[in-house]
Amino acid sequence: MKIQEYRDTLRSLPSLSSEVGQKAWRDYLTEHSGLPGPRGNLELAQAVALEGNEAMFAENLAEFTPQVAPVNSPQEFLYFCGVLGLGRIVAEGKREYLEQLRRCASDPRWRTREGVAMALQNWADPPLESSRNQNLSALLEEMERWIQGDFFEQRAAMAALCEPRLLTDPAIARHIFTLLNSITAGLASAGDRRDDGFQALRKALGYGWSVAVSAFPNEGKPAMESWFKSTDKDVRWVMKQNLKKNRLMHMDVDWVRRCTAILEE
Repeated sequence: MKIQEYRDTLRSLPSLSSEVGQKAWRDYLTEHSGLPGPRGNLELAQAVALEGNEAMFAENLAEFTPQVAPVNSPQEFLYFCGVLGLGRIVAEGKREYLEQLRRCASDPRWRTREGVAMALQNWADPPLESSRNQNLSALLEEMERWIQGDFFEQRAAMAALCEPRLLTDPAIARHIFTLLNSITAGLASAGDRRDDGFQALRKALGYGWSVAVSAFPNEGKPAMESWFKSTDKDVRWVMKQNLKKNRLMHMDVDWVRRCTAILEE
């Protein structure tokens, strides 16, 4: 089903203001969550983020903790919807929920962590197009704080920003690569590299650079090239992984081949 079809279905359910409605929503969401399984129902989750309300999102986050709603369970989907919905609430002006999203960035459940990045993107790119530039600037400012946090928080910041639909204004290019450089420098100076957060960040950086460079090649190419001289094995792995991405091949295949040759020397 399309997102709009799910929205129509949700609107046909009893109101969330009643206990009957709350139960009807939960039953519908768990039944159509797609979990357990390889892919949760992201279209339904986006519909919930648009049609749900602040009280529902907060209640889901309070109730469906990792102990109650383990990874890949239908109940985790309810928590995921709560996280995603907070992106809309933040876009409506309640930025106090950013701290809760930041805490969720380190949740042990990988789907929940993905939900944080998606929520931040929904903040920056809300349904009202006229709000996009203002919210994107606010997102960039907020992510400067997140990259001072742990590896999971850095990973959320990078995943939120390295989204093609957000990278359309050349005016933000310098800011994006300043953030990416800071995150990559943190990777290079890390101590315990067996840490789950480190591994999640490393994996995300393995594609994030390619998204930003393909969006802003004039600024991105030299920024990425500056890391080719690094002797850090994980930084070099990150750069090699990005050069394998089709988006960079489509952007400039000759540049990719030259860069790959440099990294293989």
